[in-house]
Amino acid sequence: MSGSPSSDTHTTASASPIRFDDGAAYERYMGAWSRLAGATFLDWLAPAGGLRWLDVGCGNGAFTAMIVERCAPNAVHGIDPSPEQLAHARTRSDVGAAELTLGDAMALPFPDDAFDAAVMPLVLFFVPQPAVGVAEMARVVRPGGVVSAYAWDMPGGGFPYAPAAAVLQEFVADVPGPPSPEASRLDALRALWQGAGLVDVETHAITVRRAFDGFDDYWATVLLGPAFGRLLGAIPAGEVETFQAALRARLPAADEKERIVITATANAVRGRVAA
Repeated sequence: MSGSPSSDTHTTASASPIRFDDGAAYERYMGAWSRLAGATFLDWLAPAGGLRWLDVGCGNGAFTAMIVERCAPNAVHGIDPSPEQLAHARTRSDVGAAELTLGDAMALPFPDDAFDAAVMPLVLFFVPQPAVGVAEMARVVRPGGVVSAYAWDMPGGGFPYAPAAAVLQEFVADVPGPPSPEASRLDALRALWQGAGLVDVETHAITVRRAFDGFDDYWATVLLGPAFGRLLGAIPAGEVETFQAALRARLPAADEKERIVITATANAVRGRVAA
């Protein structure tokens, strides 16, 4: 069989919040993408050395490690709501002496003016009330300090696994999504930063590419996603090949090395806390 499934095979799965609880799986699924976008983001941010950093939504430590490696920080704190992700992050040697704390982006457990820089990497669209999360970052950063973020352009199709997500919606009802996808638009980011009273606000679009060793490599990586693996399990066995055929049709053709090269787009924003 090929093409899209008919409506009578449309499977309903219970939608639940997207949670990243497997640090090792996240590393292959999103950690590699985080580093690709994060490198371009840090080049654009061009932070000074010797800063006290807060990584909001640090997850398995992929971006935290980049701060340690590239930014010559004075200190680094990370915060995340997943104990499992934090446990994985603490096993990494590349996060150095970073302090990793369980917590909520909308209620940061830090005093005012505690940091020189706060960053939210690939997290803002997961925050139920983005304006509250941005205001919290602004609160804990000293006057003159930098508040920044980058997020996949969800409405614009910039999410790295957008083709798989689009096909999944054809097969499975109630596919969960992040609570605040619209927050990742460039104009929305600017409005959020200005609404938090931040000044010198700038935005920037980031395009990155990742090569997979053919369809099987891409498929195995997709299955590590917190929603994909569970929801694909709800598809009748006979429909999996149909799903794969529909997904192949949405992906770029393999290059001369038989790789599938996927392009993703993230939107970035930065601003300073007013003196």
